[in-house]
Amino acid sequence: MKLFEYEAKEVARKYGIPVPRGRVAYSGDEAYSIAREIGGEVVVKAQVLVGGRGLAGGVRFAKTPEEARELAVRLLGSEVRGLKVSALLVEEKVCIARELYLSLTVDRAMRKLVYLVSDMGGVEIEELARRYPERVERIYVEPEVGYTSYMSRIALSFLGLPWSVAGELDSIMKAMYKIMVDYDAELVEFNPLAYTCDGRLVALDAKIIIDDNSLFRHPELQALHGRELSEYEKRAKELGFSYVELDGDIGVISNGAGLTMATMDSILHYGGRPANFLDIGGGATRDRVKEAVKLMLAHPRSRVLVVNIFGGITRCDEVAHGIVEAIKEAGVYKPIVVRMLGTNEEEGRRILEEHGIKVYVDMDEAIMTAIELAKVR
Repeated sequence: MKLFEYEAKEVARKYGIPVPRGRVAYSGDEAYSIAREIGGEVVVKAQVLVGGRGLAGGVRFAKTPEEARELAVRLLGSEVRGLKVSALLVEEKVCIARELYLSLTVDRAMRKLVYLVSDMGGVEIEELARRYPERVERIYVEPEVGYTSYMSRIALSFLGLPWSVAGELDSIMKAMYKIMVDYDAELVEFNPLAYTCDGRLVALDAKIIIDDNSLFRHPELQALHGRELSEYEKRAKELGFSYVELDGDIGVISNGAGLTMATMDSILHYGGRPANFLDIGGGATRDRVKEAVKLMLAHPRSRVLVVNIFGGITRCDEVAHGIVEAIKEAGVYKPIVVRMLGTNEEEGRRILEEHGIKVYVDMDEAIMTAIELAKVR
């Protein structure tokens, strides 16, 4: 579960990590009041659970309280990278000498926590690691030892920071470890961590991701679970489907995690992009298939729908009936490419072909057909 930036900063502040002065605003007038209290220039930041807000216009600077109000009015209710903005963080503008990167996360291969440190703050860590691996330092935490101050000295040396901030960096890294443990977190990240013009360290942005499986230990957070889900993810969850939102234009319905992943791999292999994927599971009835197809047909980004089914427990005739009923009820036309093999395959094929839907045996042929249809649409 992801925390909003303002929530992550509240946690950071509680653990003694320096963050800019500021508060949350839900209206233009609130943004004006906060900017007046702060004085000077402020930053108005859209609170959405997605990265890259700055490039998408979700982080703006205001020189006056009046300008902060104007920006707030424009941002509230708008969308940033597909997510609606309902809250803003208004905080002081900090004079930055250097932007750094500092996070604590889980290295699952090593089965250890690891600090990731870089002198290139403001850049996504995945991009940093790919393009500039030598600019990222990894400092592992031994599970039986935990955090020790020598880790901050390694980071200080790698970042080329002056000794005057050694104590601050040590306190920040120690607090990050405590947050990680106390909140059962998967990630505690400050990007950028600013070295300010007056020689301080301040977390300009904060991200905390908490392990969903630990929420039973954090009743105060349970009510927040699921709010980062998109409209379609919420609907799929209500219907009991395993569903993941992606950024392409080909919807995928399949049964079983392995076949679903193989379908997406094939789409990517042939130059297509999945818009989402939905696993109907084993033994799906026609009603379950119908609801899955209706959900995917309604999705605005999916131009074509791929249904890839292996009928073991799942019967192909039930799948076919579900597809036909969904088309009748959905009121939306999109091409549907079906590949079905297995139990009652012949009957399922007959039902679909009677309704003008071709059924493929070869998965590659079905995927390439779907990609071409998506291009045409």
